[in-house]
Amino acid sequence: MSGYVFGAFYDIVRRIPAGKVATYGQIARLAGMPRCARTVGYAMAGCHDSSIPCHRVVDRFGGTKACFDTYAPRMQQALLEAEGVIFRPDGTVDLEQCLWDGFF
Repeated sequence: MSGYVFGAFYDIVRRIPAGKVATYGQIARLAGMPRCARTVGYAMAGCHDSSIPCHRVVDRFGGTKACFDTYAPRMQQALLEAEGVIFRPDGTVDLEQCLWDGFF
């Protein structure tokens, strides 16, 4: 995928407010590429720009990913909890309470 496609994903992710999360599929749909959730995952995992809050993107079940654990175990969860994101007992984000509505 080209940098342009990743850039479209990054532009959307920059708009996710603190305390909210979006799913990979949601980002793909908002970018007009509904079948590209996996590509969104690649973009988030490979992003090194601190202005893009990639930690606010989770899987469709609210699960976090190990690619964020470079500095410490459960880093993505810690970053999200610091913003007020609520986790369920099984370790996934409570999407009913914390899923971003996608409005800019």
